[in-house]
Amino acid sequence: MRRALALLEAHFEEVFCCLALGVVATAVFLQVIMRYVFATALQWSEEVAAIGMVWAVYMGASLCVRERFHIRIMAGIMLFPRKITLVFVLIADACAGAYCVMMLIVSWEYLGVLARYTSRTPSLGIDEFYPQSILVIGYALILARLLQVYVIWAAKGRIGIPGMRAEHEDPEEI
Repeated sequence: MRRALALLEAHFEEVFCCLALGVVATAVFLQVIMRYVFATALQWSEEVAAIGMVWAVYMGASLCVRERFHIRIMAGIMLFPRKITLVFVLIADACAGAYCVMMLIVSWEYLGVLARYTSRTPSLGIDEFYPQSILVIGYALILARLLQVYVIWAAKGRIGIPGMRAEHEDPEEI
């Protein structure tokens, strides 16, 4: 059970991104086939593709925070001494964390409005609350992964830069 949870924690976003992008590709492919082979159109494929893409983007953002692949100019920052680099990274991550908290609050309020005043998607006819819930899920996951980077960094003795592999670490251990 523990191994399954560790595997899920290590690959959750990757699996979700792949599934969402697979749904997007399938919906777009079906639409192309329907238009050019059968000279008709599917009413729902664009909506499914759009929802799938948004979910893939938010899961991908969480993956990038976990793996520290998100946009940074680390090459330039790493030229500074370690303490200055650490200060820059801590400030940037504090700003990112504050932004996630703010977006969680706004997204939660938005979902509250959607729950109160239901609206349906044009083609699929599903309640907008469900596809829009990715806002809360995505920002919560991004914030959790950001905090996870710091928990792991603290557990390893605050060596190096949070989330970045220290030069003496074995890449297989990370």
